[in-house]
Amino acid sequence: MSNKEFKRTTVTAALPYANGGVHIGHLAGVYVPADIYVRYLRLKKQEVVFIGGSDEHGVPVTQRARKEGITPQDVVDRYHSMIKKSFEDFGISFDIYSRTTSKIHHQFASDFFRKLYDDGKLVEQTTKQFFDEKTGKFLTDRDVVGECPYCHKQAYGNQCEEGCGRALEPTELINPRSKETGEAPVLKETKNWYLPLNDYQQWLKEWILDGHKEWRPNVYGQCKSWLDMDLQPRAMTRDLDWGIPVPVEGADGKVLYVWFDAPIGYVSNTKELCEKEPERWGDWKKWWMDEDTRLIHFIGKDNIVFHCLIFPVMMKAHGGYIMPDNVPANEFLNLENDKISTSRNWAVWLHEYLEDMPGKQDVLRYVLTANAPETKDNNFTWRDFQDRNNNELVAVYGNFVNRALQLTRKYWDGVVPPCGELLDIDTAALAEFKDVKAKVEALLDQFKFRDAQFEAMNLARIGNRYITECEPWKVWKTDQKRCETILNICLQLCANLAIAFEPFLPFSSKKLRSMLNLDNFEWEQLGSTELLSAGHQLGEPSLLFEKIEDDVIQKQLDKLEATKKANEAAEFKAADVKPNVPFEDFEKLDIRVGLVKDCQRVPKSKKLLRFTIDDGTGTDRTICSGIAAFYDDPSVLVGKRILFVANFAPRKMMGIESQGMILSAVDFDESLSVVTTTKDVKPGSQVG
Repeated sequence: MSNKEFKRTTVTAALPYANGGVHIGHLAGVYVPADIYVRYLRLKKQEVVFIGGSDEHGVPVTQRARKEGITPQDVVDRYHSMIKKSFEDFGISFDIYSRTTSKIHHQFASDFFRKLYDDGKLVEQTTKQFFDEKTGKFLTDRDVVGECPYCHKQAYGNQCEEGCGRALEPTELINPRSKETGEAPVLKETKNWYLPLNDYQQWLKEWILDGHKEWRPNVYGQCKSWLDMDLQPRAMTRDLDWGIPVPVEGADGKVLYVWFDAPIGYVSNTKELCEKEPERWGDWKKWWMDEDTRLIHFIGKDNIVFHCLIFPVMMKAHGGYIMPDNVPANEFLNLENDKISTSRNWAVWLHEYLEDMPGKQDVLRYVLTANAPETKDNNFTWRDFQDRNNNELVAVYGNFVNRALQLTRKYWDGVVPPCGELLDIDTAALAEFKDVKAKVEALLDQFKFRDAQFEAMNLARIGNRYITECEPWKVWKTDQKRCETILNICLQLCANLAIAFEPFLPFSSKKLRSMLNLDNFEWEQLGSTELLSAGHQLGEPSLLFEKIEDDVIQKQLDKLEATKKANEAAEFKAADVKPNVPFEDFEKLDIRVGLVKDCQRVPKSKKLLRFTIDDGTGTDRTICSGIAAFYDDPSVLVGKRILFVANFAPRKMMGIESQGMILSAVDFDESLSVVTTTKDVKPGSQVG
């Protein structure tokens, strides 16, 4: 965190693509931590604005529109409303949630580009780009699909999302084709305008590498890896018909690159908010151009380069804008040990979650924060969700609150009893929780939301231990004055819990405040033992959280299992079947059974295994196969009866003459297994 004292804070949360709903990965990676931080700043009475909105010009929008046979505007209208409602339902407290198809954004982004153009900050370049002759359109990076040159899984032209995750160029793909038509594209010249990132490389190094060593290691490290290479100019325009038209003569059929357009949405949305409520928010420029304003971007790790390198260069080139003081990007959240994938429907969608678990927004917020992928990818499982709800929220937090309130209702008709003389056990409990405010603040200031929530929950652990050790239900029978003191302390702890959890669990805190009849509270009161005065009338107690039974969780697991089976069936149906060949061509192959006598890795090769095979001729046959990555211990293949092609011409591989080819099967999960027989067929037996 910067040592500078700021007057106000601008907080942005990544603009989600309006081509689908919001899932738990989005919530855990960006929106819950951002909301926690903003709620915390508001509780401290700091001046803060929280900006969000839908990114509606991405290529995924046009792809979905084509798939559904509707217009891109139809797509974004549908999903913008769905996304906005999901955020509202989960208490993500944006001051504005707008969209990049708004008139104010179109004008603002267009003017921003034009200023860079007029100031000579953009470079015009003619390059060769993939072109689909069937549609007569240039293809964007994501409109090109093919085989990743590194892991050989299917990838888009900009990234191998399902495989190794590497950033790619379309021309790197093996066998590239148009996603829309399946045709092999051709390279064709086109003109676009580029942001010369290379001109700002030294400034970026000084600003980030020297000036922001406090950034999270994943953010700092990714920036450093890019800056250690030579940055290249990056196109800020695209050949598309969906987006903001490039405001330059001779740019017909071109729109602003979505990653130029989208981050400007933070600014245009702020401008929209300020124009709607000028008395409250003032001029938008104070939130983006005043050196006394601190700028924080909450994003996922896949957006680090855009928010830490490209967008800052855009603002630097424009002039007048402040730079982000921190970019606390999270890693990814997996689901049941598998990568969340919207295309495979492997996700927990927020709108579906609330249908299945009404009123349990805070349970999900709590679990996602407890498992926050702050420094590494983390995993969400439904069993862990159940355990944390039942063993932490119900058994610790909810149990303590319920015992304190029910006992007060039973013995004092729901009126806060006075606090008498303190014993050592009382002062010890009070000493434990008096520092909670400082601990939670220190962690939130460092964007350590997982640890901060743990400290807040410590209040409930202290309270549970205290009430269990003091046993007020027994003390009441012999010493009512002492019982009054015990319950007074318990109620003060409950009030502290309502404040401490306000940033994390806003719905539960509101419910608890209602039970405590605590209308007015201040963050500065956290840690106080005088939040509820003697004689204060409490509200009606009820369960703060409820146990989640096994059958509820099983339904969620069954839903995921059905999704997995549907994906496997779809993959099988979609598997490419090679063109028909004459039976005579098959007859030319001599496929035989071989008994593996030995199998070892080939020295100095990462791919090859060397098979020694009894092929039935009396002379051992040697075959090399590039499947080493699938067998940690090749010796497990010894004794197997495998199938091999016997009549391929011998070829040299790492100096070894390979006499045939081992037959293997690749499963849909990309695992591999050599093909074996079900019976002990004699070596040399022919397959046909």
